[in-house]
Amino acid sequence: MSSHAYLDQGLTILKTRMTAPPQAEPFSPKRRANPFITISRETGAGAAMLGRLLVPRLDETLGQEGRGWMFLDKDLLRHILTTRHLPERLAEYLPEDRISEIQAVIGELVGLHPPLWEIEQQIRRAILQIAETGRVIFAGRAAHLVTHNQPGGLHIRLVASLSSRIQRIMTLMSCDAAAAEAHILKTDLTRGRYVRTSFNVEISDPHTYDLVINTDRISPVSATRMILQALRDKLANLAEAGVD
Repeated sequence: MSSHAYLDQGLTILKTRMTAPPQAEPFSPKRRANPFITISRETGAGAAMLGRLLVPRLDETLGQEGRGWMFLDKDLLRHILTTRHLPERLAEYLPEDRISEIQAVIGELVGLHPPLWEIEQQIRRAILQIAETGRVIFAGRAAHLVTHNQPGGLHIRLVASLSSRIQRIMTLMSCDAAAAEAHILKTDLTRGRYVRTSFNVEISDPHTYDLVINTDRISPVSATRMILQALRDKLANLAEAGVD
């Protein structure tokens, strides 16, 4: 399936979830644990490929009629911004692409955008809202930290050698090795700085994840199987603990 098809499918699912009225459910003393996955990654470690492999497998094993899984990437998050009545131009201020504080202050003073803090809070609330509905894969944006109190989440970190990541980025961006490496180092630095300043943790800290996968050694197909099993095990443990 093409990336365009995935975007269309994701937008359809997202629109339905964001606009449908909540369904009344019988009272239960148990907390809900709707399943979802977060993927944090080193740049070029293969998150997009893995997310798109996971969606159909998750639909087969943990899907529900009329409630398919979706892969929430940057394009879908841009859509969330517009549904929250924020202008599309604010997409460039998404947390992982955080602008400098000087630029933010200037933009706020001249009325170009709301305070950066307000934008980030809007995004975090949207991530939490969608996580609560379940059946979503979040790519990046510190979703593993935003949703760490949600019981149904499985938090993944993807890593790989710099050389293999350079090769992937060269293919994705149609650029040479030097440009690919510069992009990787800049992007990883930006993501790490955002997590450090916003959550006071290191993005590479393995203690904040359920599973760390080295994509140099584990193929996307094998990683998909590992994640599916880990999620099933986590949901089974939650059920035994009285959380369903």
